[in-house]
Amino acid sequence: MSYISHNGEDLGRILAAIGIERPDEVFSTIPPALLCGAGLAVEGPKDEESLRRELDFRPSRVVFAGGGIYRHHIPAAVDALASRQEFVTAYTPYQPEISQGTLQAIFEYQSMMAGLTGMEVSNASMYDGATALAEAALMALRIKGIRRVAVTRAMQPSYRSVLRTYLAHAEVDGIVEIPFDPVTGQTDLDALEKSAGPDTAFFIQSPNYFGVIEPMEQVARVVSGRAGFWGVAVTEALSLGVLKAPGEYGPDVVLGEAQSFGNPAGAGGPLLGFFCTRKEHVRRMPGRVVGLTKDREGSQAFCLTLSTREQHIRREKATSNICTNQGLCALRAAIYLSAMGPEGLKRTALQCAAGARFLMGLLKEKGIAPVFSAPVFHEFAIPMDEDKLKELKSAGIVPGVPVSRQYPEIPGSVLVTVTEMNTQEECRCLATNM
Repeated sequence: MSYISHNGEDLGRILAAIGIERPDEVFSTIPPALLCGAGLAVEGPKDEESLRRELDFRPSRVVFAGGGIYRHHIPAAVDALASRQEFVTAYTPYQPEISQGTLQAIFEYQSMMAGLTGMEVSNASMYDGATALAEAALMALRIKGIRRVAVTRAMQPSYRSVLRTYLAHAEVDGIVEIPFDPVTGQTDLDALEKSAGPDTAFFIQSPNYFGVIEPMEQVARVVSGRAGFWGVAVTEALSLGVLKAPGEYGPDVVLGEAQSFGNPAGAGGPLLGFFCTRKEHVRRMPGRVVGLTKDREGSQAFCLTLSTREQHIRREKATSNICTNQGLCALRAAIYLSAMGPEGLKRTALQCAAGARFLMGLLKEKGIAPVFSAPVFHEFAIPMDEDKLKELKSAGIVPGVPVSRQYPEIPGSVLVTVTEMNTQEECRCLATNM
């Protein structure tokens, strides 16, 4: 059980109950010669993460892996609250009269995600970012006139793979991949302009898979009024704490992965896909939406406002067969965002960005430059051959995620990720061994 300190009032009640006035009277039976006469040299105070590192005696690796799933600090409050039995054992909230707590948790999550993305509506029903992208493409195809789907090649490879699976038997003319500039790592705007059309649904990721921040204002100018539907994917939700809200560029949908909000990396899951859109598309949106209303006595109440899954309505009218609301993961995200607050989220995002630039500076001193020249958030690709990769792993250092397996046009590269979990000592450790 987590330790919770007592305050002065608690201490007074304890002393009164056992009949003494001062805490040191508890030790009155111990001979003075055996008592420590001076105060203990206890360091502190320390933040949660520093204390965890000090108390964790397990040997750990130096890890710079990311590429879509990220290690971030999770406040103790997240585990403490999310592990309460009323949340852990709660089932899908079909009966609002006995599910107000669960419904409110989802409502708060939706509200925060809509605010962070700059969109009007959010659901809580995506398995992960990859299925959120695929569902967004299917939603676009329900709009009259959309026949093609275009994505940037700099989009997360697993997202593009899931998208191809989802659309394998859909009524779509094809999936087009927009190339990226081999120098900057950003989307080729000329190729985008040639591909975008009123029959096209276009999706871009920013920061993209290489960690590069896309020129979203220019992208928006190209596709707004040209593409029939377009959306932004965000695989690193923490970037929303410092970058301009994607909704401000005018997309139809903003989707992605919110695992970074209070959910551990684990062994690759569970993940938390988010899906935000404009009100005009809400009835085409997959999943379900929790809304705020009033009961017959006029009191505040929460309920499932929209629920267009095939188990709720006729299959031919359903927008999705997604059968979960990822409620516990969404709850953890809501607690995390509440605990961090806007300023805490921003400071954490800036810490990640500063850490990446600190490591880039160390590598530059060794003559190692990023593969791409465009600005990044907290990830960047560097050249690294297989031998060096194996050597570092043998030394207990995971330098990042190999890129060449998904992108043969970028041979011998590794995607390095720096979060607030990586100390300056770890950065120096990696740079020294390069």
